[in-house]
Amino acid sequence: MKQPIKYQYGLTLKVRDYECDLQGVVNNSNYQCYMEHTRHEFWLALGDSFAEMHDLGLDLFVYKVSITYHRSLRSGDTFHTALRARREGAKLIFDQVIVRSDGVKCASGVVEAVAVQNGRTTRGECFDGIMARAEAYSESHPYDLTILS
Repeated sequence: MKQPIKYQYGLTLKVRDYECDLQGVVNNSNYQCYMEHTRHEFWLALGDSFAEMHDLGLDLFVYKVSITYHRSLRSGDTFHTALRARREGAKLIFDQVIVRSDGVKCASGVVEAVAVQNGRTTRGECFDGIMARAEAYSESHPYDLTILS
């Protein structure tokens, strides 16, 4: 049996009919939306707010997204979307996965984000506090997934 993989944060969602295309599977663009929703909810769970950060002159921007599609989700499927965050130089990297409730991996992705403070790209120093809060959060709210394929 496969061992569970530890993530810092995760959600359980359900596919809605309107997210599917003519072939009856989730349109590829929705996987990116699921991943974005997970990052936003993660942010809120850490006690941060994009609006408050913006008011302080700090904005986070997605720099690069790479998604690999493994299997299709269909209307009514329940699935887990999870992430791990790490700092890499001036970037905050999110390793993300979408796994159907039966353990089948449907998509995996890497999202790179950068921070802009008062109109200037930062060296990522603002991510240090985020990473500390993320580690503390994941210790008190473990999110483990077993991926079968």
